[in-house]
Amino acid sequence: MLPYGRQSITEDDVQAVAEVLRGDWLTTGPTVTRFEEAIGALAGGHRAVSCTSGTAALHMAYAGAGVGAGDEVVTTPMTFVATASGASILGAKVVFADTEEDTGLIDPAAVDALVTERTRVVAAVDYTGHPADYAALQPIADRVGALTLADAAHSIGGSAGGRPVGDLADITTFSFFPTKNMTTTEGGAVVAKSDAIAQRAHEFHFIGMVRDADRFKNPDQGAWWYEVHEAGLNYRLTDVACALGLSQLARLEAFKQRRAEIWARYNAALADVDGVRIPVQRDAVDPVWHFYCARILDGRRREVFDKMRERGIGVQVNYIPVYWHPVYADAGYQRGMCPNAEAFYAEELSLPLFPDLTDAEVDRVIETLIDVLG
Repeated sequence: MLPYGRQSITEDDVQAVAEVLRGDWLTTGPTVTRFEEAIGALAGGHRAVSCTSGTAALHMAYAGAGVGAGDEVVTTPMTFVATASGASILGAKVVFADTEEDTGLIDPAAVDALVTERTRVVAAVDYTGHPADYAALQPIADRVGALTLADAAHSIGGSAGGRPVGDLADITTFSFFPTKNMTTTEGGAVVAKSDAIAQRAHEFHFIGMVRDADRFKNPDQGAWWYEVHEAGLNYRLTDVACALGLSQLARLEAFKQRRAEIWARYNAALADVDGVRIPVQRDAVDPVWHFYCARILDGRRREVFDKMRERGIGVQVNYIPVYWHPVYADAGYQRGMCPNAEAFYAEELSLPLFPDLTDAEVDRVIETLIDVLG
């Protein structure tokens, strides 16, 4: 089965990990610090806090933003459930805004109609690696005193308006899962423009531990002393994982280029094929394409999905509208509330896209899809 996504691991990656395994630090140590500094530099010079997954990063980001009971978080349903559940776990009400009809990205006009004085965060998702319209979202959030959050699980290394992903929103989260643009095996990171938010996210992912003596409520206890002022979790990433991450970062630009070549090859081949609609790219946006989102028309998506998989092409569907999941449906969220997102979901089919995919394999996907549609 040709997968829809796959990691790219070289001997340099293996050697980087092996060097850490032979050293003194395995868990949170100097390699974590170097990795966080590198991610922060890539993301506009802001502080980065690494963690165990993209899901953990979202949980940390909401905690760092102070999200809690009585707050609302406005987000998109076209995402993995963690974009919403991180806020729900902290007690916030999640409000789903519809998407743009063509991109699948959260629609600023829909957000504008939903924000209230209770809105704490407006969370967009850089779906498929295409940055959302933060230039439109930021003033909407600012008007009600909310923060913007970019779920950039798909888009590290991209930019919009000449600004890198990580500098487009108040808070940005990354995922380093194997199928993402780069990997630490499992892993993620939070980047925040506010030092205070970054510090809260750091302490939350470090079991709530405070080591700043100036903040101790019981000072002069000894050099071993630390305090926990608010409960947190152990979401710390390891030196082993960050060694791989640093090695992968050195190849991120090459990954981006190859992903763009594959995306363009699909677009050129499928542009005039009946029964399929190709994805779009906004002006002034430089994406890192995470997957290729084809739209299968005429109600044939399930049929095409099944036939492609029968022929060894590991297509995928990204994503089920979040409020369709029983955890939200049982809480009263109704189907039909975001018609553009639901129509998008009904047609979406992710084609294989990863850096080690060859041109011959891309052509195999194209030929199989055209044959199936015929």
